[in-house]
Amino acid sequence: MVAPGDLVPKTARSLSARLLLLTALFVMLAEVLIYLPSIARFRVVWLEERLSAAHLALLALDATPDAMVSDELRRELLDHAGARGVALKREGRRMLMLIEDMPPAVDRLVEFGKDGPMMLMMDALAAMTREGGGLMRVIGTSARDAQTTVEALLDAAPLRQAMLDYSARILNLSIVISLITGALVYVSLHWSIVRPMRRLTKSIARFRASPEDQSRPLIEPGRGDEIGLAESELLRMQQELRAALHQKTRLAAVGTAVAKIGHDLGNILATAQLVSDRLAASQDPEVKRIAPRLIGAVDRAIQLSEATLRYGNAGALRLSLVPTPLRDLIEEVKAAIAPAAGEGLVWISEAPDAALASVDRTQLFRALFNLANNAVQAMGGVGEIRLSVRTAADGLAIDVADTGPGIPVQLRERLFEPFAGSGRAGGHGLGLAIAQEIARAHGGQVLLLRTGDQGTVFRLELPF
Repeated sequence: MVAPGDLVPKTARSLSARLLLLTALFVMLAEVLIYLPSIARFRVVWLEERLSAAHLALLALDATPDAMVSDELRRELLDHAGARGVALKREGRRMLMLIEDMPPAVDRLVEFGKDGPMMLMMDALAAMTREGGGLMRVIGTSARDAQTTVEALLDAAPLRQAMLDYSARILNLSIVISLITGALVYVSLHWSIVRPMRRLTKSIARFRASPEDQSRPLIEPGRGDEIGLAESELLRMQQELRAALHQKTRLAAVGTAVAKIGHDLGNILATAQLVSDRLAASQDPEVKRIAPRLIGAVDRAIQLSEATLRYGNAGALRLSLVPTPLRDLIEEVKAAIAPAAGEGLVWISEAPDAALASVDRTQLFRALFNLANNAVQAMGGVGEIRLSVRTAADGLAIDVADTGPGIPVQLRERLFEPFAGSGRAGGHGLGLAIAQEIARAHGGQVLLLRTGDQGTVFRLELPF
């Protein structure tokens, strides 16, 4: 079924066509508003001209010795004045008069100086729309002598025809003006608004068709007005969305890779677990001392592998909350990091023995390990790292501080986004994202307290 709007040509429904039509309509409306006082003024001027002609005819009559003229001259004078009869009054007395032998009856009286602008416009419209003839008695003050009043009997038909001719000229002129103005406005608006909007729309359509296609150029803003602001915001949105889609693709690839690696890593860790169990049964004192640490490391590796698989599948973390001494947990993180960090690392732990939290021990170890490992890597294995536990009003706070060079300014806004917060060559930017996810799963969060030349401090907050 065809919609009614589809029957209208596309060009007629465009913004350009609407602008052209509206411009023409507004110009015509302005012309109508100007026409009413114009036609009223035209009527007044036409009648004043007839009174002036009547006054001249009476002056010719006054030039005769006895104010009498022949019938032929009388008709010529009245024809010149365009009147059926004329009269002149001074001080209320009729002094001179020319009139036909049998003029028709007067239909209406027009007296100048008594009507306001609105009444003059209404009288003009009435005179132009009234069909048929009729006789008007027009009374007005002489333009030559303010003390003299001139009267004239005039046919209404010539006035109506003159007003119609004037209206036709006004209409033709208005159409020409509206078309010229409309064309000029159309060209200017089309160049300054419609073309940029079309370019903006095409950019949106191209981006919607293939948002991840890097070969398709994005719109480049080149103006300082509202359209330029819209172009700038569109460019920013497209860039951010393209980056988010690119990150999504990378996350999907990582999830697939993790799933493949996890399968093989599980077999390797199972073998390592069997070997560690056999080592635990050894009677060698040194082996007995090291074996528990090795077994714990293998167990954590298995749990971390499973957790990573769950993260890659975008599922919510499943926590197993148990009361955990935070001091012991920090020592485990130190034991896992310190051997690989080297002798240049100074490790300081500040955790009260009574600091106890109901957490998932494995997941919190993972979060603290990532924060501490990032600190070690930022310092290059040389410096001081401090893990301290503080009691806040509504929970516990674990601060991880280092003496590294600080985090670059351009990375601070996207620290906790996967693949976006790494400032180290070869880094993946997943450590802080994983730590933040674990903290939020516990009802807390990871915050960047401060960073700079003196080092960086991250805080992991946990509710009671």
